[in-house]
Amino acid sequence: MVKFDTIALLLSLIVITIWFSIDVECAKKAVGVARKEDIPYIRCQVCEKLAYQLYHHVHNKQAEISPNKISEYQIIEISENVCNLKKQEADWILKIDIVEQGDRLGLVEQDSEGQCNSECKTIERACQDVMDYSDTDVAEYLYKSKSDLDSLKSFLCKDLTKVCSKAPPPVPKNRVPGEPFVAKSSKEAEMEKLMRSMQGMPGAPGMQMYSREDLMKKFGDEDADDDDDDDEGSFPSKLGKVIKEKESKKNDWKQRITKGIQDTSETLKNHANRISHRMRKWWGTKKAQWKKSSKTGKGEL
Repeated sequence: MVKFDTIALLLSLIVITIWFSIDVECAKKAVGVARKEDIPYIRCQVCEKLAYQLYHHVHNKQAEISPNKISEYQIIEISENVCNLKKQEADWILKIDIVEQGDRLGLVEQDSEGQCNSECKTIERACQDVMDYSDTDVAEYLYKSKSDLDSLKSFLCKDLTKVCSKAPPPVPKNRVPGEPFVAKSSKEAEMEKLMRSMQGMPGAPGMQMYSREDLMKKFGDEDADDDDDDDEGSFPSKLGKVIKEKESKKNDWKQRITKGIQDTSETLKNHANRISHRMRKWWGTKKAQWKKSSKTGKGEL
């Protein structure tokens, strides 16, 4: 267990170091909350996209393990994960933008993943509402039948859940528009996937990715900028002062992080030395006991 904890901690430090190289001025991510009032207007469209994802995930898994046949348990696992943003199977949700189209809401797929705010959480919630307790029924249907995509859509969205049995209601004219779609950088998307892949690692439960602002709160906020910049001369002089102050704070921040990593490394080293010392002491005691036992045996002979 100590070995797993040490590896997890070291990986955490590596991830934090890489994350700081992305963009030190990156703003803290907004915490999105699902807009439940929007769900009735998008539920049918979400169901159709969900059917598409289930169909392709199952077929991709079957191709991956061929010539073995995919099990019903594996299909159930896909069904449980496809609406959970903590799982890779739900990455499709991150590419969807909710757009007003007259008195309707449309789901428009983007080329890249976006920041997960309220719209992202709303689609996730709608997806979960559609699946609800239907994941085992869908899994059984996919396992026993060789249906095509259209058949699966009809079964899931009309027969089983009935979310597409009638047209959605018109959107109220006073609906507050959602936030604009903001694409993630490729580095940010890669880092989030890496952090997610480390979630289940022994010794590293509940690992998170922190922005610069998150870590600044953990290490201590910097002093507020000085406001006494009156009569500092021309604009270029003021600009130079601001740049120097920001550079100084940036270097101070880096020193804090570097010191934190060095302190942690030293703690790990001391811990390993203590374990090594105990092992050597235990081994020495055992060897002494064996020698004593050997001499006693020879004396008796």
